[in-house]
Amino acid sequence: MAARKAFALRLDPALHDCLERLAAQELRSVNAEIEVLLREALERRGIRPAVSERPRRGRPAKEE
Repeated sequence: MAARKAFALRLDPALHDCLERLAAQELRSVNAEIEVLLREALERRGIRPAVSERPRRGRPAKEE
C-alpha cells in the first residue's frame, strides 16, 4: 500500500471555517472533506483518480 502524502495547506480562515461546518454536517474530518471535494472537482473535469486501498481497521481476523 502506498503511504498517504502529507503536506501543508494554507487556507483563508473564512474558507477553513466553511470547511469545518461542512465536514461536521457530513460527519467527516476537515481533511477527509477536502479530499472528497477535490475528487468531486476532478471528476467534473473528467479525471478519475484511483482510490488507494486502505488498511482494514480493528482487530485482525482470527486464524483457524
